[in-house]
This record gives sequence, C-alpha cells and structure tokens, in this order.
Amino acid sequence: MANKLNSLAHTKWLCKYHIVFIPKYRRKAIFNQYRRDLRDYIRLLCKYKGVEIIEGHMMPDHVHLLVSILPKLSVSQFMGYLKGKSALIALMMFDRHANLKYKYGNRHFWAKGYYVSTVGLNESTIKKYIRDQEKHDRAMYKLTSVEYSDPFKGK
Repeated sequence: MANKLNSLAHTKWLCKYHIVFIPKYRRKAIFNQYRRDLRDYIRLLCKYKGVEIIEGHMMPDHVHLLVSILPKLSVSQFMGYLKGKSALIALMMFDRHANLKYKYGNRHFWAKGYYVSTVGLNESTIKKYIRDQEKHDRAMYKLTSVEYSDPFKGK
C-alpha cells in the first residue's frame, strides 16, 4: 500500500483531509509578512495537536491544508481549535502589524465556515491541486481579464 498507515495503541488509521478556510469577508489579507506569520502559527498549532501537515498553501484570500488528523480528534474539533487559537494569533498579529486593526476592527480574522473533504487514495492529485492552484488562478485571471480601449480615441 502506497499510503503509510499510522497507529495508536489499538488502532490503525489513515485519516487525511483537504481543508480550505478564508479570512473574514474573503479579504485578500494573506501576503508578505502576514503570510509568513500565519504559516508559522498554523504549523505550531498543528504540532501541538499532533496534526501532520502533508501539504499546504496560502493564497491571498484563502488557505489550503492537506492534513492527517488523529482519529480521536474530529475535523470540527480541530478547526474549532485552529480558529479559536487563531483569534489569539490574530491578536498577536494586530499587535505586530498595527494597520490590520483598522481593517478588522472587531478583531475577527477568519470567517465562520470552512470546506473539508476526505482524501482517500487521491492524495497525489490533491497535493498537485494545492501546489498548482496559484498558477492556475493566475492563468485563469489572464484569460478572463479584458483590456478596454479608450472610448474617446475611436477604436
């Protein structure tokens, strides 16, 4: 079997999930220093819960994670923990980056919901999707962007 089975005392398990979550109002807030800080905080929180990040990518307006979660921890518990502790992370980020206080006056950084799907045996496909999403989004933006001509200059 290509996928590595994990084990606890009386359990063999393979629980992998593709999770996507967004900042409040889907603001394009994850870039430069914020991106590095969030990445480090999310890695640290996952390490504390024993969650392995297999693949991850931060887009300007959402976060993709491919994670392996212990079977004793449900996805909703993990996301509640991650977003709950992210409130503390957001407070630390607000202290470090003062201009965020004006965008997020109520100090809520993440939106309420999230997307999750089980991975199963499609792990390589999902890894490739997460890795190549930014390239795909840029290519689609180039295809859909329309350059308008000046109506006052004729053509």
